[in-house]
Amino acid sequence: MGDTLEFNDIHTEQKGSWNDGRLRFSKQSVVYKSHKTGKVDSIPVPELSAAQWRRVCLGHGIKLATSTGHVYRYDGFKDTDFEKISAFFKTNYKVELAEKDMCVKGWNWGTAKFTGSLLSFDVSDSPVFEIPLSSVSQCATGKNEVTVEFHQNDDAEVSLMEVRFYVPPNTGDDGSDPVEAFAQNVLSKADVIQATGDAVCIFKELQCLTPRGRYDIRIYPTFLHLHGKTFDYKIPYTTVLRLFLLPHKDQRQMFFVISLDPPIKQGQTRYHFLILLFSKDEELSIALNMSEDEVEKRYEGKLSKNMSGPLYEIVSRVMKALVNRKITVPGNFQGHSGSQCITCAYKASSGLLYPLERGFIYVHKPPVHLRFEEISCVNFARGTTTTRSFDFEIETKQNNQYTFSNIEREEYGKLFDFVNAKKLNIKNRGFKEGMKGADGYSDSDEDQHDAYLERMKEEGKIREEGDGSDDSEGDSDESFNPGEEDDDVPEEYDSNASVSDSEADDGDSEEESKKKKPEKKSKKVVKEKKERKPRKEKKVKDPGAPKRPMSAYMLWLNGNRERIKSEHPGISVTEISKKAGEMWKQLSKDRKEEWDRKAEEAKKQYERAMKEYRESGGGAAPVTKEKKKKGGKVEPKKKSVGEKEKKKEVGNESFKSKEFISSEESSSDSDHDRGSKRKASDDEEEASTPASSEESGSD
Repeated sequence: MGDTLEFNDIHTEQKGSWNDGRLRFSKQSVVYKSHKTGKVDSIPVPELSAAQWRRVCLGHGIKLATSTGHVYRYDGFKDTDFEKISAFFKTNYKVELAEKDMCVKGWNWGTAKFTGSLLSFDVSDSPVFEIPLSSVSQCATGKNEVTVEFHQNDDAEVSLMEVRFYVPPNTGDDGSDPVEAFAQNVLSKADVIQATGDAVCIFKELQCLTPRGRYDIRIYPTFLHLHGKTFDYKIPYTTVLRLFLLPHKDQRQMFFVISLDPPIKQGQTRYHFLILLFSKDEELSIALNMSEDEVEKRYEGKLSKNMSGPLYEIVSRVMKALVNRKITVPGNFQGHSGSQCITCAYKASSGLLYPLERGFIYVHKPPVHLRFEEISCVNFARGTTTTRSFDFEIETKQNNQYTFSNIEREEYGKLFDFVNAKKLNIKNRGFKEGMKGADGYSDSDEDQHDAYLERMKEEGKIREEGDGSDDSEGDSDESFNPGEEDDDVPEEYDSNASVSDSEADDGDSEEESKKKKPEKKSKKVVKEKKERKPRKEKKVKDPGAPKRPMSAYMLWLNGNRERIKSEHPGISVTEISKKAGEMWKQLSKDRKEEWDRKAEEAKKQYERAMKEYRESGGGAAPVTKEKKKKGGKVEPKKKSVGEKEKKKEVGNESFKSKEFISSEESSSDSDHDRGSKRKASDDEEEASTPASSEESGSD
């Protein structure tokens, strides 16, 4: 057996939602890394005290308990993994992987057991459900009941709001209240903020970008209190995921970013990040509300009782010591102007994009943090408005896309080299990149043109040629002069709209005819579309031909329709079809084969009957459906326009209107009169259309 065991797609429950990740068993520790947040849970082997294997909703799971009172649950294992994991635990951890069954009786009367940070509700010594007390946000007591409320998670499709436990009155002589004892057990391990004692230190009137305003920040041993003029927020240190200290592009300010999971809420708004803005010139001297011995004992030299220096340094030092998380700063990236960030826009707001050693972070509205592990690919796209900028697109493995636009063209080389050095998948890697050295773009040079810049220049040239201008790239972004086109407007609209195409070709110049022709052509196209196309002849079923055979399902349905009606009285026709479909699916294979044989026999009978029918002379000519008039006579569908007009003259003489007769008489006039008619308005031209068609038919 190897030194490690690794399992992918292992799930763990966090505040009502399932998060997947990777679990690794090694000789030194048990490590679980979440794919969503990147948070790592590490359990040292000496602290591992018990392990259980049990059947859960996602297959099988493992419950691990430590000597410090923590409980970890991981689900998503297969049944075949038990023997492998059990042998590994016995060999390396000296812990037996015991099998434990969950109770599925559905009883609501049992025993509540508190094991570390877990509340287990048991029936007959088998757990029915378990509640991680870290998910509890509040605990309220009544006369004989305890109400446990939970933190809400935006990622959970269905959220559990609260659970109520009925605690029967105590019949013992110890005098303690069982309701209060139950509540204290919950509160001792729950994530409930209890502001007891004085704050370690207070920072007055700090500028906060998210949520916006100025807040007094009070630092307590277990939580952070933001006190503003309108809102108050209490943030436990257990919800702090990461800390960032980022220099502003102007080199005079600093961002201090606190990543939260779960976020703080204000109404329907969720704040996943706290962003504080400091000036580098602002100094502060502060004394912690603790003795020097307590500071040294609790924080092990990370803090001192009296501290002075820049405000952002003191805040970051205090937060790092109390939260016990390292502070992330920008790496070796340097942009075109020498700063460690790139000016860009995300959605509707402008901000700064910081390339870090393990990801990207965008500040400030809205803040976005993307780790390299969750990035599927990146893409360099041309700017939508001008070639002086480009867009940087990031696509995650969850199929989410983030577009950072309006990045200066000078930043492209630096950003491309950074992305390439981090071995991220570049979506639009061009031909020239493939021709570079095999060491992965180590010879990348700013002066050399890569595929993206070449494509941008070619698109710019094509656009300039299409506009008919030979100006430089700087002139291509200038707006047009409206005064230059004012002279052309009268030439287009002052001309006579009723002049025909032939007269426009003879009398006008070539430039004017070019302008007028597209308008006339567009009118003719519209009129041509009004003409009806002849319908396709529809084939009519031969009544003398044999009927087609039924399928196996239809034969079965005809044989069982009455039985379905009798078993379900009052059932509708559509419900019969649904019920029959369900019954057919549940039918055994042997029964289906029986009906398949019947359908095959019916098909053979149909083929024999069809052969006899054709030999007897049936089905020789296809029967087509022709439109019948009211009198009963069959009228063929396709006829020319001239034939229609002739029929109107002979059979429908009395139905001719005066307008039709006058237009018909005028159709035999000279060419000069016909040319003058074409100069009429659009309404008159439409009225003369039947006459011209009649003339072509009579000729």
